[in-house]
Amino acid sequence: MSKRKRNQPEKPEIEKESDYYQLKTDAVRDLVTADESNSPEVSQAELRKYKSGPKLQVADWVKLCFIKGWFAGAVCFFFLWGLGGYLADTLDALFVTGMALGIVTDLLTNNVLRFIAKTKGGNDRWMMCPQTGYISFPLNIIYSYVVLFLVILIYTGINTALVAITKAPAGSVPLGVEPVLFGVFCLGVDLLLIQIKHWIVDLVRGGAKKSVQ
Repeated sequence: MSKRKRNQPEKPEIEKESDYYQLKTDAVRDLVTADESNSPEVSQAELRKYKSGPKLQVADWVKLCFIKGWFAGAVCFFFLWGLGGYLADTLDALFVTGMALGIVTDLLTNNVLRFIAKTKGGNDRWMMCPQTGYISFPLNIIYSYVVLFLVILIYTGINTALVAITKAPAGSVPLGVEPVLFGVFCLGVDLLLIQIKHWIVDLVRGGAKKSVQ
């Protein structure tokens, strides 16, 4: 045998074979029997270190408001703007826009809200007509006409105020209709009407409970 080189560190002694396999067996058993009762708690900050995707967290209500406002703005872009040259009469344009807004709300907006809900029915409170099936279609169309009517009143009020302030000629329209602001107005009116619905439902339920007691 060749002599060991001078100053070469000696290799550490290998553990006993029984201790080595005992360690491996314990590790496998701990892994198999692990559950919520015997696992150590891990903080959310530690879990976020290993979570893939963007680190910026957006609140759910921001996502929902963006979706509702974006679809309303898209309706304005494709129908009020897109068909503006084909529908010369304002009432015809508003009729088509209200119909399109109701169809988009029923088939797209509400279904997207249901799809991203963390639990079944978790986003129903963000809809005026959360029902599914054939009944929701006409209800959403009627509701969209109400929203569109109130949005028209908002535009009319703002333009009337701007004409009075700027002394512009009567009949002028300082604030025109465009998708972004139209979507914001539709979103604001929609949220207000939904909140009023919740208030009325709470009052009715509260009155019903008092009558039972």
